[in-house]
Amino acid sequence: RISHRTCTLLVSTLILAPYVYSSSMQMPTPNTRKPILHFVHANSFPAGTYAVFFQHLREHYDVRALEIHGHNPAYPVTDGWPHLVQELIDTLTQQYQEPVILVGHSLGGILAFMLAHLRPDLISSVVVLDSPLVGGWRALMLKLFKKTGLDKKFSPARFSEKRRNVWKSEAEAYAHFVSKEMFAIWPTQVLKDYVSCGMGAHQEGVTLRFTREVESQIYRTLPHHLGAIARQGVKVPIGFVGGDESVECRQAGLAATRKLVGKNFVKIPGGHLLPMEVPAETAKAVHAMIDSFKLKA
Repeated sequence: RISHRTCTLLVSTLILAPYVYSSSMQMPTPNTRKPILHFVHANSFPAGTYAVFFQHLREHYDVRALEIHGHNPAYPVTDGWPHLVQELIDTLTQQYQEPVILVGHSLGGILAFMLAHLRPDLISSVVVLDSPLVGGWRALMLKLFKKTGLDKKFSPARFSEKRRNVWKSEAEAYAHFVSKEMFAIWPTQVLKDYVSCGMGAHQEGVTLRFTREVESQIYRTLPHHLGAIARQGVKVPIGFVGGDESVECRQAGLAATRKLVGKNFVKIPGGHLLPMEVPAETAKAVHAMIDSFKLKA
């Protein structure tokens, strides 16, 4: 008789297997095997967007990722993101037989932090990239805004839900994004990777694979309990690498984050999207942070 747990594992494997991204198609030999680094992307940016960043990390790590979060109906986006955390837990459980290094950017960093709280046995360490933990009075305001509907007035969702999402071709999409200040500062290849991996077929040309509906729902359901979790601490090494020009960090505050990570706090030149803006420098900072943890081989 097949147990309920066995059935669950089999179903999870079938659900998750098609979505796993690996930076290398060849498995390393036992003598040269690099530590596995599992990466979790930011809201609206599929893992392929980070290809240049991954190239720099590959010098030291076997980089892997779920290509796109938030779009599997088995893990819906709800308040506080419990199902997105479960998606990440199931991904690690199914893909790896030993703890891995977990790195997340923005949304991905918050998911990594919550996983570290719930399932520290799955990871050896965590590095969050410009993922400030909202705590204190800001968390209370966030909870109130969500309860009263005021979040619709102040949330980034008010922009994302109206974002243009269809173009005649990838070339037209690239021209659209490169004209925007936020994207214009990205290295050319990074923006090309975003357009290449971020677009899917549409009857009128191409459209965003990471739908604006899911992006907006993620913004509207930001967790307001992170400060309470942070006060409990985590059982694995955790560090923060942020951009010194990050508007998101200024808005969310860094008190809870600093208290959690202690000395493992670094800022480098860049904004909130530092893995795209300065991929080489971000990868260097991530490796330095992981190296400082003195993890056992």
